[in-house]
Amino acid sequence: MRQNIVVAVTGASGVVYAKRLIEVLISVGCDIQLSVSRNALAVLKQELDLTLGLDRIDAAMLKVDIESTRDDDKLKRLRAMAGISTESDSVLSMAAGEPGKIHYHDCRNLRAPLASGSFLTDGMVVCPCSGSTLAAIAHGTNVNLIHRAAEVHLKEGRRLILVPRETPLSAVHLENMQRAAAAGAVVLPAAPGFYNRPKSISELVDFIVARICDRLGIKNNLLDRWGA
Repeated sequence: MRQNIVVAVTGASGVVYAKRLIEVLISVGCDIQLSVSRNALAVLKQELDLTLGLDRIDAAMLKVDIESTRDDDKLKRLRAMAGISTESDSVLSMAAGEPGKIHYHDCRNLRAPLASGSFLTDGMVVCPCSGSTLAAIAHGTNVNLIHRAAEVHLKEGRRLILVPRETPLSAVHLENMQRAAAAGAVVLPAAPGFYNRPKSISELVDFIVARICDRLGIKNNLLDRWGA
């Protein structure tokens, strides 16, 4: 059954993790409920040279090329693990014959579906998660839709994964991480491992994306696992 995953991108370094996560989730047929913070726009421009606005964001604007994922060996194996045919001319051949889709929600719109617990999802990932977003989630301060959607996932007992990329960490960061974890969130720092001897930045990125997928219950072999 097609999963419905919320992906929120906030104003921390490491937006490349979000872009790859979106590519992977779409490739295996997950629908994405996407929201991007105002500060994330500046980071997307700085790190990926993407000029975006809050009014509208889609796959093409993010330069997420669904067709190009057809030649991605890792995603081919991932789709095979998910029981998805790789023989079709389309990038994805599920029962619906379609890849996942991006549904964008302006972070300023607190009346969006994500603000309600009655809107069903299979989990939420804040990637990357800025220190201010972490603080808002830890203390229940709903300044924007991303904060509210995270609160909804906590109160409804759904999976909420926070991917901070900050170093060093202050006592305030650590306290907020502890508060978020105690409330039910998974704190998954963007700190890739090196035991698999990565040869490229993309392999380091895939390490973190793989661990996110693990927590979402999406089987994958995006990384070489310890002891495999």
